[in-house]
Amino acid sequence: MMASGLALGLAGAGKRFKTSSRPSERSPTEKQPPGGAFVPSDMLLSPQGYTGQILQPTHSPHTLSQLAYADGFDEEPPLLEELGINFEHIWQKTLTVLNPMKPADGSIMNETDLTGPMVFCLALGATLLMAGKVHFGYVYGMSAIGCLAMHALLNLMSVSGVSHGCVASVLGYCLLPMVILSSSAVVFSLQGIPGTVLALFIIGWCSLSASKIFTSALAMEGQQLLIAYPCALLYGLFALLTVF
Repeated sequence: MMASGLALGLAGAGKRFKTSSRPSERSPTEKQPPGGAFVPSDMLLSPQGYTGQILQPTHSPHTLSQLAYADGFDEEPPLLEELGINFEHIWQKTLTVLNPMKPADGSIMNETDLTGPMVFCLALGATLLMAGKVHFGYVYGMSAIGCLAMHALLNLMSVSGVSHGCVASVLGYCLLPMVILSSSAVVFSLQGIPGTVLALFIIGWCSLSASKIFTSALAMEGQQLLIAYPCALLYGLFALLTVF
């Protein structure tokens, strides 16, 4: 009996030794993924797959401001108005220059609108070019010097003062009758008595319109003749370019 019990004990110990020495098998959830990819341990150990979370956008003040800005595009003013181009004011200023006897609106004339003056300067240079005279540099040079001189003179004579843009705008708009004179030089020669009379008439027209607008915009009643004299000198230079 003792010998048989000892044999059974040795057999059980050997079985346990073989069982412990055999490598343990891994569970299906502990198997390494192919290709050496890294997978978190919680995904390997959990019996179910990784579900994840769906992120929901949250409303912030910045988002609300962006939405309000996007909705404000409909309330934006037109591009021409932002650039300071108002065709109604341009037309009113042109009519005021063409009719020297018409009272000028000081609120409209006291604007730094350079759209009309640029167009009239280009038109004057183009008509002189059609008459065989390339005087674009003279036109712009005398315009710049005349604007600076008139700005200094008007600031000395007026109480409120005037800006460079307002002076350039008024002198440029009043250059429109000179464009009519240069257009006439394309058709016939102005070097004669009729041409001289027409040039003097255009000079008086331009200076009268400019002085009327300056007195209305700067509230300089009773000083129109004093302003008309330097304006006549400036427009006389343009008339000399046109006639000769």
